[in-house]
Amino acid sequence: MAGQTSAEVRPEHPYSIYTRNEKWIIVTLTAVSGLFSPLTANVYFPAIPAISRAFNKPVELINLTVTMYLVLQGIAPMVWGTISDRRGRRPITAACLLILSLSCVGLALVPTSDYWLLMILRCVQAAGSASTIAIGAGVIGDISTREERGGFYGLFTLGPMVGPAIGPVIGGALSDKLGWRSIFWFLTISPQCICLITIILVLPETLRALVGNGSIVPPRIYRPVFPIIGHGRRNDTSHTTLQPVPGFRNPFRLLFNIDILILLVANGIICSIYNGVIATISTLLGPAYPFLDETTIGLCFLGIGGGMIVGSSVTGRVLDREYRTFKKKEELKVASNPVKTQIESREEDFPIEKVAAVPHCSTSRHMRSIWVVPPETGQSRWSVDFADLGFISIAVMNATSTLMIDLAPGQSSSITACNNLIRCSLSAALISVIQLIINGIGVGWTFVLLCGVTLISVPLVLLAIKLGPAGRSRRRKTS
Repeated sequence: MAGQTSAEVRPEHPYSIYTRNEKWIIVTLTAVSGLFSPLTANVYFPAIPAISRAFNKPVELINLTVTMYLVLQGIAPMVWGTISDRRGRRPITAACLLILSLSCVGLALVPTSDYWLLMILRCVQAAGSASTIAIGAGVIGDISTREERGGFYGLFTLGPMVGPAIGPVIGGALSDKLGWRSIFWFLTISPQCICLITIILVLPETLRALVGNGSIVPPRIYRPVFPIIGHGRRNDTSHTTLQPVPGFRNPFRLLFNIDILILLVANGIICSIYNGVIATISTLLGPAYPFLDETTIGLCFLGIGGGMIVGSSVTGRVLDREYRTFKKKEELKVASNPVKTQIESREEDFPIEKVAAVPHCSTSRHMRSIWVVPPETGQSRWSVDFADLGFISIAVMNATSTLMIDLAPGQSSSITACNNLIRCSLSAALISVIQLIINGIGVGWTFVLLCGVTLISVPLVLLAIKLGPAGRSRRRKTS
């Protein structure tokens, strides 16, 4: 710049000191920790009849423990996510996993004469497990830029979304062979403790208010036992600046932003219908295919998991590609109009809403192909539709979830907690009535109805595109 000496020009410090591979390791660890929220919820379903017999309670009362789990699953991240935005990701993640492990031990040992204790422990289990999703989203916001965030978020959501697919498989097999208590011993001993120990040993703190771009060494409690990730690149404070520790931000205030609220509802609609469909799989497949037992019905969920794995990877790449495409277009506009600076184009005018809308709208149009096929049309057809269900659902949810992180910078965990609250609330509402709808209008028309509901999300996203830039500008001025 004219008038400046070379000594006055400082090189731009990197957003994060971590290499691409190190970022993938961090995101993988957070994805694994996020797996336990839906896994602990869905692994429980096949064991409900056995638990009902063991506690000598009607199934309706055992189902009440599922309802309470969903309630805490929606509320707890609002607390833990907000705390992690202020106090750090690493200790809160470890604390949540510890609470989850202890609750699983309690559930494995709970006396069958104490139904009230079963209810309380399920609430504690939900409070520990559900919060890891919101915290994990905060980690991604800490270490990634917009250019790469779509791919990372695609991997991260594999954990939370594959859990409902593999949970019934694991729960059905364990309950059938080893009894219902083995489910909770499995959750305690195998993946949960391994994940907790790994986080304590190697996961670095990423909250930018504590470590900047990772260069600053935080207090001891925030440091891993073996600081392997980012080794040799810390303590160079000339390459980073600490963001101020945010004051308490009520996460519920995010719901008063109309553009964010619209996206939350759109995301919640898709998630609730996804959960509503998988909740009916066992009851629909059983009568349609009498030769299937509980174990083989559980295996049918693997089609959904496979679709999610593919959909998550593809959507992440699409989001990153669309971001680069739109960015090039904006740079061309800036080059042709010297009045605008690059910063103005990036912050004020960059159409981030349109980037996320591409996979959302394109996939939502095809959802009709998976809803209108009742089980009577054949088992092979169901397998294809299950894979489509997983692929399309996660594609839409990843796109809107990634966008919401960009819309509320510095509040990644809080926005994800709000997202979780809306999704859990709508899912619980649909699950509570979907069997009544099926009984009333039949399987085929129920899925046609669900098809129509999913299409509501398309105009909602288009509305968010229109209102988003003004909302982002208003939040920057008031922050």
